[in-house]
Amino acid sequence: MKIAFLFPGQGAQKIGMCKDIYDNFEEARDIYKRASKILGKDIAKLCFESTDEELNKTSNTQIAILVSSLAICNVLKKYNISPDVCAGLSLGEYTALIDGGYLSFEEGLKLVQKRGEIMQECNSNEYMMAAVIGLESSAVEQVCKSIEGFVVPANYNYSMQTVISGDKNAVELASSALKEKGAKRVIPLNTAGPFHTFKLKDASDKLKLELEKIHYRKGEIPVLKNLDGLEYKDNEDFVDILSEHMINPVRMDKILKNLKDRDIELYVEVGPGKALGGFVKKENKESKAISVENMDTLNKLLELVKE
Repeated sequence: MKIAFLFPGQGAQKIGMCKDIYDNFEEARDIYKRASKILGKDIAKLCFESTDEELNKTSNTQIAILVSSLAICNVLKKYNISPDVCAGLSLGEYTALIDGGYLSFEEGLKLVQKRGEIMQECNSNEYMMAAVIGLESSAVEQVCKSIEGFVVPANYNYSMQTVISGDKNAVELASSALKEKGAKRVIPLNTAGPFHTFKLKDASDKLKLELEKIHYRKGEIPVLKNLDGLEYKDNEDFVDILSEHMINPVRMDKILKNLKDRDIELYVEVGPGKALGGFVKKENKESKAISVENMDTLNKLLELVKE
């Protein structure tokens, strides 16, 4: 059975995420312990006992989701469940690069911690993001271009869902226009920054300085890029790709097409939330998809791989 691991991005977090897997597996607890030692903060406490306000700070959110996803990966290894290919949404691409062997555990964690801190500085109530459901991305692009003010597509999740990002007023105007154009729903997201737009150019430049310090390795598992949906190659410029990743739209739609072309039979969303599994069910309907974030979903996965 050909398996793809998909890793969630910011927005999937919630207090208590993956707690029962932590409680049941030393393999999971080991990842939290190692991460806490490397980062100098108690990641288990952050994930399980902090407040929504604390967890939702970008500087905390990204590292919490990353560690939770990697902890589940470590449990899956216990059952000899490994992917033929990996991909992630935004932050999730870093999880994929660590799991795929391109970044070491320690360097990957420190890099994501720094990325979260840099992006935290960009948070502002001036900006907002919204998910547009039930309208083709080309129509979303047209509407954004017609709006006075700054609003652009930031995440192409699948063919009929696109996230827009920009100035609060422009996003609100675009939301009304998109509903008139035929969008089934336009849902404001719980974010406070113009993520994946050129407005983060200064943040991208700061991240690039951090990226230049990293030792990149030859990967063990293929990883697909957010920029274009294509596989990382051994000679890729990781510094340029990951700095551009911050200021360019996430092309999850292209990743899903690539995975479909690879005849993936089982998509496993590894970590908190169910968004990516939902995208798969909308786009690659003939494939099986499961989101593994607790003991119940883990047991369902174990049954699936027995079939």
